[in-house]
Parts: sequence; C-alpha cells; structure tokens
Amino acid sequence: MSTSDDSQLAQLREEIHPGVFGGGVLLTLLLIAFIGLTPDLAASTLSDANDFIITKLGWLYMWIVFAAVLFCGWLMFSSWGRIKLGDPDEEPEFTLMEFFAMMFSSGLAVGLVFWGPAEALAHFQSGPPFFEAGAKSQALMPGAIQYTLFHSGISPWAAYLVFGVVFGYFAHRRDYALRPATIFAPFVNDDSLDSWWATLVDAAVVVISVGGICVSLGFGVIQFTTGLQYNWGINLDDTGIVLLTIGLTIAFTASAAVGVQRGIRRISDFNILLFAVLLVTALIFAPISYVLNLGSQAFAGLITDFVGMSFYTNFANDAKWVGGWTMFFWAWWLAFGPMIGIFIARICRGRTIRQVVFVGIIGTSAASFPWFITLGGSALWAQTTGKADLLKVMSNFGIEGVGFSLFEQLIPFSGVFSALYLLLVLTFLITTVDSSTLSVAMLTVGGDEHPTVLNRVVWGVLVGLLTSLLIIIGGLSTLQSFVVLVGFPTALMCVVCMVGLVLTLERRTPVLLTESEPTEAETSQDFTQRSHSQTTTED
Repeated sequence: MSTSDDSQLAQLREEIHPGVFGGGVLLTLLLIAFIGLTPDLAASTLSDANDFIITKLGWLYMWIVFAAVLFCGWLMFSSWGRIKLGDPDEEPEFTLMEFFAMMFSSGLAVGLVFWGPAEALAHFQSGPPFFEAGAKSQALMPGAIQYTLFHSGISPWAAYLVFGVVFGYFAHRRDYALRPATIFAPFVNDDSLDSWWATLVDAAVVVISVGGICVSLGFGVIQFTTGLQYNWGINLDDTGIVLLTIGLTIAFTASAAVGVQRGIRRISDFNILLFAVLLVTALIFAPISYVLNLGSQAFAGLITDFVGMSFYTNFANDAKWVGGWTMFFWAWWLAFGPMIGIFIARICRGRTIRQVVFVGIIGTSAASFPWFITLGGSALWAQTTGKADLLKVMSNFGIEGVGFSLFEQLIPFSGVFSALYLLLVLTFLITTVDSSTLSVAMLTVGGDEHPTVLNRVVWGVLVGLLTSLLIIIGGLSTLQSFVVLVGFPTALMCVVCMVGLVLTLERRTPVLLTESEPTEAETSQDFTQRSHSQTTTED
C-alpha cells in the first residue's frame, strides 16, 4: 500500500464518527447481502411493505407534505424570513445563479428528465380518479399535465426546504454540526446529542439516504440503458448493468471528490445550460399554441385544485392509483429530504431564510413547469393527432423510453438532440447523486463540510452495488417499493423539524404569541449567546 493510501486511511480513521460510519456501512452491507442472497424474498418483502404503508399510512404522507407547504409559506412571508443563515454581515459563498443551479440540479434533475416527457402521457392513459374525465379522453389532457406539475412543484420542494432551512439555521446561527440528530436540539440539552440514540439516528439516516440515492441512480441507469437500446440497439445484460452502474458511480464520486466549487458547481452550471438549450429547442418546434393553451388550463387547475389534490387518497379504490403516483413521489422526496437538506445548508450560508425558500419553491417551479408543459403537452399532441404512437413506445420501452421517441418526432436532426437528451440524463444524474453522496459522507464525520475522498468513494461504491441489485431483482417497481419504505422515517423527521424550528424561533423572535413584529436588528443578530442566557434564566 502506498504512502498516499496510508495517509487517506489515517485521515478517514481520524475524521469519521465510528458509530455512524461503521453502523451505516454495516447496515448497508447487510441490506446488500439480503437482496443479493435472497432476491425473491427481498422483492416480495418490499412489495408487502409498500402495500401496507400505502393502504394504512398513506394519509400521513399527504398531511405531512401539505404541512410542509404551509410551513414554507409562513417562513417566506413572515418576519422570520429576514433571518440570515450566517453572520449578519456575511456574504453568500455562491452567486444567486450558482446557488439556484446547484439546488435545482441536486434536487429535481433525475425526475425532470425521467418523468418530463412521459408522466402526462401515463396519466392520460390511466385516467387519474381525481378527475371525472375518462382515460384517453380529450377532457383529461389538462388534468394529466396538472398532476405532473403537482408531483414536481411546490409540495415536494417544500419537503426539501423544511430540512434545508432547519439544518441551515442550527448550523449557521447556532453552531451545531450538520448531522440529522441536530433536529432534536430544541427538545433536548446539548449533551444528549452526543448520546447513543443520537448516533443511532445519524446511522439510520445514513442508510435511508443511501436508499434514496439508489432510487434516483436506478431511475437514471434504467433511462440511460433504454436510451442506448432505443437509439443504437445496445442491450445490456445484468453484468452490463452492474458495469454501467459502477462507471456512473465512479463519475459522480469523482465529481463529489473534487468538492462543491470545482465539481458540483461546474457540472450544475453545464446542466442548466444544456437543459435550457433542449427546452428552447423543443418549444420552437412544438405546436406552440396547443402546448400553451393546454399548459395554461393545467396551471389554472393546479391553483384551484391544489388543496383537494393534496388530500386526495383514492380511498374507495384502496389508494391504488394515488399510492402508485402521489404517495410514491412524496415518499421519494421525503427520503431525499435529510440529504438534500444538508446539501442546501452547505451552500446557503449568507442567505436569508426567505431567499432560500423563494429559490427553492418559486425559482425551481419557474424553471421546471415550462419543461413539463412543453414536453408533456407535445407528447399528448403527438399521441392524439397520430404523429407518433408514444403509448406503444411506452409499452415496449417503458416510461423511460418516451423522451427519446418524442425528440425523434418533434425536432429535426433528431439523432443529435436525442444524444443531447441522453447526455442531460447522465449529467443531471451525476449532480443529483454526487451532492447526495457528499451529504452522506458529511453525515459520518459529524457534519464536516470537507470529508476525505476515500470516505466519499466508500459510499459511492456501496450506492453502486445496492442500486445494481435493486435493478436486477425487479427494476422500476422494486425501486418504487423501496423508496416508499425508506421515506416513512424521514416523514416523521420532517414533523420534528417543523415543530422544533417553530419552538426555537418563537422563543427568540416571537411572532405567533405577540402583537409586535420583530425588528430588522432582532432578526439579523446572532442568537447564540442570547439563547444560552435565556436557557440559564429559564432553568
């Protein structure tokens, strides 16, 4: 072993929290062994757990995500929004555009390219029971777009931001470590955060986070292999899938290894540029009047039906449709919540709570809604006018194959743009997963923002192995079942985050139980010393 290898191992041993790192690795390896040695049992267990959660506990996902929306609205419009996540005079580390690009790329990207061209088409085929219009009817088309915007808009981003703001506040205003157990700081004394149960919380979130990363990586790998098959007839067997996944793992691990400034930031900037090129090109060649009329009606429907959709559980049909779509999406976003929250906290220092929430909800929606409307509307137009049988493509290649066929029918030089679309799948996948892998590594070192390369490589390899196994034993359905299961604990953590932050901020800058609004000086001052003095007084 070389001297540099010895140095890396020494740094790794020195930086990690043994209980969190060791416990996380052990539990992840046990999960890999369970799936690898008993694939049929693993698949059936995941399916049974998925059915139980959807039918018995699905309502909890709906309530928690809606509460997150209300919570983020309060943070943005109340005086708490003026609180800066950092010192009063501290400038942000990243420009607003860089901040937006990294947040957008890390939080939504894989879902954007996977579901963008196809989700509305899938709803058009299945007929969401929320609407009275029948499947494949003209009357259902706005509703199909409407549900697409609902699943990737305000609600899921609110779940991310709850974690991001809470971690950012306690890390940058109260000097707590960027670790999951920090969310319990409002309820316990500081010494308790170093106890065994806090270590167990951190280790459990590491495993949950790995599971969430695997789902996104799995979707990306499935879409990438479908693109190879659709465009060039390249079919990969199980060995090929494993090798491809390992290759992608190396790519996103390398990106994360060079850090936020040199790796994640640069790829995020490239993603936004390529995303904009494809969106503008698609909009130019799309039936513009048709798409904008359909999109306008869908957006209006989203506004008027938002509350009803947020609480619709399809109870009369055992929540089957909602369980396969809305609850799956909510669980996916919630499973990613702690990871993306820690990443948001890592890049938001120097910004106010209002700025973070605004970029996370308004900024990302303004960027993603045109994509879903343009590609989803174009797919419905192509299907209903006979320009292309995209439902047949979906039947033969899956949801992940629709985008390649759509670009082929919609745009001249389709081979070039189909290849660019495949590149967008790849680069968005890298930024989504490398930011998450960085967050997992940070979890194992007590929140240190610069974990060693070897630490990140370890988690990259484990993510690659687990993803490969999940794809091999069941593909998309297994990934969906897995994420519903791992999203449940983080849903409960989301509640703890909201209650804890309200209690903390109300003790320091009361706005709920007082008639007076806190002043600008009050919301911008450092609360650390004041909190200690208040605690002493209260004791």
